[in-house]
Amino acid sequence: MKFLSLWLCVTAGLAESVITKHSRADPLGIDVASYQGNVDWNTWKSKGVMFAYIKATEGTTYTNPYFSSQYTGATNTGLIRGGYHFAHPDSSTGATQASYFLKHGGGWSPDGITLPGALDIEYNPSGPECYGLSSSSMVSWIKSFSDEYHASTTRYPVIYTTTSWWTTCTGNSATFASTNPLWLAHPGSSIGTLPAGWSYTTFWQYGKSDKTDLDKFNGDSAGLKRMALGS
Repeated sequence: MKFLSLWLCVTAGLAESVITKHSRADPLGIDVASYQGNVDWNTWKSKGVMFAYIKATEGTTYTNPYFSSQYTGATNTGLIRGGYHFAHPDSSTGATQASYFLKHGGGWSPDGITLPGALDIEYNPSGPECYGLSSSSMVSWIKSFSDEYHASTTRYPVIYTTTSWWTTCTGNSATFASTNPLWLAHPGSSIGTLPAGWSYTTFWQYGKSDKTDLDKFNGDSAGLKRMALGS
């Protein structure tokens, strides 16, 4: 996949107008968790949304109680969809959490409608920013998760992060740039600086609408389909 186009520059405040007028280049998506509850998928599709990432798991003790209904709803509406896992690197190994994710909705199959699972690795919501891990230990943890996911699915997981957190907590490692697609969280009018190694981001979380995160895929609808197929 190549960086095919300039991203449409928007601000978070313009997100709603953009989503209703989008031309289907750089396909639009949303990501949801239990916070969104019962999602009105038909309304989102009518606004141009073509894909979704849905939170499946967190650590090794939490599953999203809405995951099944959200995932089924996205599927029935004709969206390309996938699951994501919120990492807790301080609680168990990467491989252990990847296995938990795979058992609770994070799998992938080459059916053309399933995106590879995503690893949400970012700021610790309840403790030290880097979960008490050194940069080298964090890189090892992510690799453990990534390798376990790849061994089970033949796909490397998408990595969701911010450049700031990645720089602080992995030492701005370039280890994963040649294998793992990047999903960058950077709300605002431009993507900003990418983490080391990546020359483009596959997904961009750029704003919010109706308390829901908005995303773009870097390409076109055919490229999004290929992403799901693994081709």
